[in-house]
Amino acid sequence: MTTKLRRQSLIAYGAPLVETIVECPQPQGSEVLVRIERCGVCHSDLHMQDGYFRLAGDKKLDITSGRALPFTLGHEIAGVIEDAGSDVASDAKAAPGRQVAVYPWIGCGACQACRHGEENLCTAPRHLGIAADGGYASHVLVPHPRYLLDYAPLAPALAGALMCSGLTAYAALKRLTAHAARGPVLLVGLGGVGMMGIALARTLFATAPLVADIDAGKREAALRTGAAAAFDPADPAARKAVMAATGGVHGVCDFVGSESSLAFATGVLAKGGKVAVTGLIGGGYTTPVAMFVLRAMTIEGILTGTLAEAEELMALARAGHAPGVPVIERPLGEASDALDDLRAGRVVGRVVLTPSLPFAARGGG
Repeated sequence: MTTKLRRQSLIAYGAPLVETIVECPQPQGSEVLVRIERCGVCHSDLHMQDGYFRLAGDKKLDITSGRALPFTLGHEIAGVIEDAGSDVASDAKAAPGRQVAVYPWIGCGACQACRHGEENLCTAPRHLGIAADGGYASHVLVPHPRYLLDYAPLAPALAGALMCSGLTAYAALKRLTAHAARGPVLLVGLGGVGMMGIALARTLFATAPLVADIDAGKREAALRTGAAAAFDPADPAARKAVMAATGGVHGVCDFVGSESSLAFATGVLAKGGKVAVTGLIGGGYTTPVAMFVLRAMTIEGILTGTLAEAEELMALARAGHAPGVPVIERPLGEASDALDDLRAGRVVGRVVLTPSLPFAARGGG
């Protein structure tokens, strides 16, 4: 009997997801079919659902072209190998039953970025859940077993989240290693990526991080998980409070990526400081060009991380340095509700979908 592929599909931009059922694909060549156990719900999935990124003012960057609907979102995937194509059938990395986290930032393999191991920066990407069908489903097709990472003894929910929120935080923090030697880093935004960042910063750096978020509940959660101090960036006195406590921060991760978050991040920088921006909320940012020189200031955008960095992070987590982040597990059938809750700011930590059982078998909850 042919296996059915159950999906929560994007059938129109700006609309709720709906269930679609098709024949499960059969892996060809080097492809591997993974039965999904968990898939995280990421803030970038909201942009995919909308079909655009917000730019400065009323401008939007349309991201709907080249993607056939229905389309399956989701890129924080962990599961079990179910089948493999003939080219890799004898490869131990493609063995059925192997529990794996899926590196989703898959490139074309031919462009300059891919040739240098930076598939996340590919000019013609095949990123799962972005350009190719992803993990809001019962199964996902992965082009090659090299993208599959062992994750035991970690929980599958965490393993999947490490492939985006964890990897993004890890890659950003790596860019601030030299700056962290001069004092605590500041993490702006305490969504799923920011919460991952707290634990990773405590592992990577000698000093516990500072955090900032407009949500009091998230600030309290951050303090419970090891942040040294928490600030409300909407408070007019917050910038002075950070400067008084630190004399200026040398490294900041902006996990929000909005006009106000970047203004706050650069506003508390010491001379020679750096802001690593990973968030995609949008908006504009302006500053006199001379200030980049006079303050020796750096602003760098971080787009997830490389496969090598994902392997580094997974090894770190498996060795006992796994970031602790609150996880809320929900059935696959609640994917749209989970996106709505994330959009409304009602999520602390990470929502993870559990597609391994049909929604009806869970009684709707």
